[in-house]
Amino acid sequence: MTPMIYTLYGFAIFFFVFWCGIWILHLVAILYGKYKLHNKVSLIPGDVPYPGVSIIKPLMGVDPNLFSNLETFFTMSYPKYELLFCIEDDTDPAIMLVNSLMEKYPSIDTRLFLGGSDVGVNPKINNMNKAYEAAAYDFILVSDSGIRMKEDTLLDMMNCMKENVALVHQMPFTCDREGFAATLEKIYFGTALARNYLFADFLCINCHTGMSTLLRKSVLDEVGGMKAFGCYLAEDFFLAKTFLDKGWKIRISSQPAMQNCGVCEVNNFQARLTRWAKLRVAMLPLIILLEPLSECMVIGASAAWAAGFLFQWDSLAFYLVHVLVWFICDWILLSIVQNGLLPFNKFDFVIGWLFRECSGPYLFLHALFDPAIKWRTRVYKLSWGGVAQEVKPRIKF
Repeated sequence: MTPMIYTLYGFAIFFFVFWCGIWILHLVAILYGKYKLHNKVSLIPGDVPYPGVSIIKPLMGVDPNLFSNLETFFTMSYPKYELLFCIEDDTDPAIMLVNSLMEKYPSIDTRLFLGGSDVGVNPKINNMNKAYEAAAYDFILVSDSGIRMKEDTLLDMMNCMKENVALVHQMPFTCDREGFAATLEKIYFGTALARNYLFADFLCINCHTGMSTLLRKSVLDEVGGMKAFGCYLAEDFFLAKTFLDKGWKIRISSQPAMQNCGVCEVNNFQARLTRWAKLRVAMLPLIILLEPLSECMVIGASAAWAAGFLFQWDSLAFYLVHVLVWFICDWILLSIVQNGLLPFNKFDFVIGWLFRECSGPYLFLHALFDPAIKWRTRVYKLSWGGVAQEVKPRIKF
């Protein structure tokens, strides 16, 4: 055989083996999701005191769901916690909203921090640092503004905080909302993200996202506190990496983080996906090769060619069966993550799923060729390793 034939055989074997690995990933995510998610929350034994929790909520601006989202933190059944709201701009309308909630629930220990700090390029860290340093308890829950809590969510997270665990995080998901953008978000977070998230947690790989994170303040203080991560935009990844490097475990809660932002648009959602892809590429350059291949349409076409080349199978039939089975597995996984009836019918799922799967590779390529990261009104440039530098001047929208 010629060198070209050997090369083609090499590529074909690689694609087929990678395709088999992806199906193992599917199976593990479905089984582990069924085992891990939505477990019954048990109370802490009566002779054990409830540890106090300081909940840090960084806010910027107001959306239609913000009041109801924040109110869920005032009505949790956990007996010992404080709420620390952080608002960088003293003219932000979110201040009035927080004050109204403080008046409505005077029994909840609540403080408002204005002005932020200047400890790095990460605006979220800058906004939260004052509250972090003033926190009264050793357990810190960092929760984004769009998160909606159930009454027992904090208890569920604390139940996961064992003696050898320093960080508990929630897998991102979404509340039921109307519209195609909401359907698209739920499909992405319940399939593509959930699949990788659950598989990574099963293998104890760092998959942490910072939307809703419970951590030990004493451990974080040992490495310089929250401000030590102000040089990163993906502070959540590097924070979890630091904990793992120090020998601590990280775990996911059985309840997903329920995102409920009042502004739900396709363009905004795709911009988030592109920004996250840029962060992943800067932190883990191997992603440049592996992530596109993990997409249904890309790996399906590659494996279909490989099956035809190696085994003389019908490539078209192979590809169609691959897409159909992937679709069914995603429906099963989404149903597990949802833990109930989905808010859309199967036709809506087909349209949303096809749109997500076909646009995924394009968004990743867009992230590669436009590495600048736009975050609200600011633009950042990432170096290899994830260290961020803000680009001047700031853009205005």
